[in-house]
Amino acid sequence: MNLPPRRHLDDAATLDALRTGPIDILGRMPWSSNGTYLVSIDAEGERKAIYKPLRGERPLWDFPSGLYKREIAAYELSAALGWQVVPPTVLRDGPLGEGSLQLFVDADFEQHYFTVSDEARYKPDLQAICAFDIVANNTDRKSGHCLIGKDERVYAIDNGLSFHAEFKLRTVLWDYAGEEIPMTLLDDLERLAQAGLPAAVGDLLDDDEERDACLQRTHLLLRSRRFPSDPTGRRYPWPLV
Repeated sequence: MNLPPRRHLDDAATLDALRTGPIDILGRMPWSSNGTYLVSIDAEGERKAIYKPLRGERPLWDFPSGLYKREIAAYELSAALGWQVVPPTVLRDGPLGEGSLQLFVDADFEQHYFTVSDEARYKPDLQAICAFDIVANNTDRKSGHCLIGKDERVYAIDNGLSFHAEFKLRTVLWDYAGEEIPMTLLDDLERLAQAGLPAAVGDLLDDDEERDACLQRTHLLLRSRRFPSDPTGRRYPWPLV
């Protein structure tokens, strides 16, 4: 996409800290339904991440255990598309066992999708997140899951409830319904459709049905070339923020 680079995503030291740095739990994140922890990932305590261990997950009737793997798959899909809307996320064996470790976004937490959706400067990122959520089949894209980083870019967090084989999209990002998908996004989607789902994504999903459905949703966007609408008016998460 023709977007400015996200300054910290290609920082080799930050990625190395995510993959190998010492994990020190600083506290539990408020308002999280599953065990979600703020941790430091370097000896100096300068770099922070969000740790979601399997051990902290509550069982769900419609998703298998291991939501942390879907957090990682979402990052890998975002990276494969070249959109980088999901902060770097890796698999780690931390103090509470295996889970996902995602770079903490230093954001203005007073801002979220509903507060910035009318600002033109954020539209390219928000459209990318909208298209991403359709491909990933995000079932819980709340407004507060769109963070405005200090670099003035929008980041999509909390992606564990994604990649279900059944179409379960629930999102607040319906403002683009009926609009043409930007050609830059379509080009990236076409590249994914031609290459197929990367192993870095597919190996983290539950079965072939989920993998096939992900590509089917990609082809759906390529055929329509427009952001979909919700004729039911029910495909919203709760709470909205």
